[in-house]
Amino acid sequence: MKKIELEPQYSTFEIPGHCLKCLAEHEYEKCLRTLLRGEEDTGDTIEKFKAILSLLKSEDLNKLRNKTEADLADGKKVKLIMHIDGENITYEVITD
Repeated sequence: MKKIELEPQYSTFEIPGHCLKCLAEHEYEKCLRTLLRGEEDTGDTIEKFKAILSLLKSEDLNKLRNKTEADLADGKKVKLIMHIDGENITYEVITD
């Protein structure tokens, strides 16, 4: 089982941050550019691309986004872990 980690952050004066949806869209575009250029091992990149696309299409995206933003507002460090087992993808929000 593979996993992908996304760490949403609030924007500050010094550090630009991204909400979960914006971060996923950024990763999606990054994977797409990599695939179109043929720069890296496409097996892992394709798998990541499919997983991120699945998250963006998921009905759970708004719930996960709201949860991560609430945790960020409470001053917690937040990480979304996507567990990939073939075609099955599960999401886990971890806070510190």
